[in-house]
Amino acid sequence: MSIATQAPVGKKPVSFSNLLLGAGLNMFEVTTLGQPLEVVKTQMAANRGDSIGSAFRTTWGRGGVFGCALSSPSSRHAWIEASTKGAVLLFVSSEAEYHARTFGAGNFTAGITGGVIGGVAQAYATMGFCTCMKTVEITRHKQAATGVVPQSTFGVFADIYRKDGIAGINRGVNAVAIRQMTNWGSRFGLSRLAEQAIKNMTGKGENDRLAVWEKILASALGGGLSAWNQPIEVIRVEMQSKKEDPNRPKSLTVAKAAKYIYQNNGMKGLYRGVTPRIGLGVWQTVCMVGLGDMAKEAVAKLTGEVPTGKH
Repeated sequence: MSIATQAPVGKKPVSFSNLLLGAGLNMFEVTTLGQPLEVVKTQMAANRGDSIGSAFRTTWGRGGVFGCALSSPSSRHAWIEASTKGAVLLFVSSEAEYHARTFGAGNFTAGITGGVIGGVAQAYATMGFCTCMKTVEITRHKQAATGVVPQSTFGVFADIYRKDGIAGINRGVNAVAIRQMTNWGSRFGLSRLAEQAIKNMTGKGENDRLAVWEKILASALGGGLSAWNQPIEVIRVEMQSKKEDPNRPKSLTVAKAAKYIYQNNGMKGLYRGVTPRIGLGVWQTVCMVGLGDMAKEAVAKLTGEVPTGKH
């Protein structure tokens, strides 16, 4: 009589190919649909009276396609963010997944744990500065509307640093961390549920592979449904906004920002920008989950080395 033994948990290596793959996928996502949707979403979250049409016209007015998406300072910060957060996420999620499995967690639970902890780590390690600069770039045009020559983005950065130090640059990073944690937890969890539902409907077994279109469909569903946490994004934008309002609390916390937005704009204000956010969530998840799996297979064929999971 043989006794079944559990295979020892092996630590996944963090390889250079995996790091480059993560950076490349993030750069592709941002440079294509990601950045235009990010700008419109943030415009609506910062200016809650804007419709999606007026938000698009405002961003288009900054210089058309190249001005609002490809060559603006906000997109350059997005490129810096994209090229660094993938590496942080990969390393931390790999470590977290390994340790979760040593405590007996299954693959699904361990994967979600890695994504959540990795999302928090990337927020605190790389995203505070970049999201602050992107938000400043989008909101500082209000200075020009009053006839004042607007400061450069790094001029605003220097003023914030002189006044409030590192804490000022990272203002709103707690909201970013909550957003990233709920983003990737939701995207992975809902995408896996969608994958399982597709397998059930098509009669596939647990270990059967999904077709490319099925993988993309599951990723799109997971990404779109993950926009439930849009209030966290609106709160983050409000905490990093440089607008002047005498009724706005001076030292905003997540709770104070939520109360201020609700008092001025109601529940609808907390979900401002949710439409472009859904589009952004779909595209990010398709790129990082659907296209990520295909890219990993391509890397395996070229190098014989399968990279660790993207997220």
